[in-house]
Amino acid sequence: QVQLVESGGDLVQVGGSLRLSCVASGIILNHYIMAWYRQAPGQGRELVATITNSGTTNYADSVKGRFTVSRANVKNTVYLQMSSLKPEDTAVYYCKLTQWNVQGTQRDYWGQGTQVTVSS
Repeated sequence: QVQLVESGGDLVQVGGSLRLSCVASGIILNHYIMAWYRQAPGQGRELVATITNSGTTNYADSVKGRFTVSRANVKNTVYLQMSSLKPEDTAVYYCKLTQWNVQGTQRDYWGQGTQVTVSS
């Protein structure tokens, strides 16, 4: 059983920076992918960035070069550092954990989201 809690969402001006945090509690297995998604009003949920247990990262083209995802083993925390923010970055940002046990069983867990608003 895993719970995810996001924090750090705020109102920020165009061109500003913000760091989101996601803290996972419970049992975290050896093989996992932590992902950041975002959802604007009337839009689908969009994959923003991922980081694996080995540290491999991937980014959506829309945020590449501006956002950085990183991790800290202590408290199973993942960060999303956002820079050069644009109005189109405005959304609720969600943390998602996907993990696999040694049998290959997959489980997904979602946080409740944190609001990021970029003013134009």
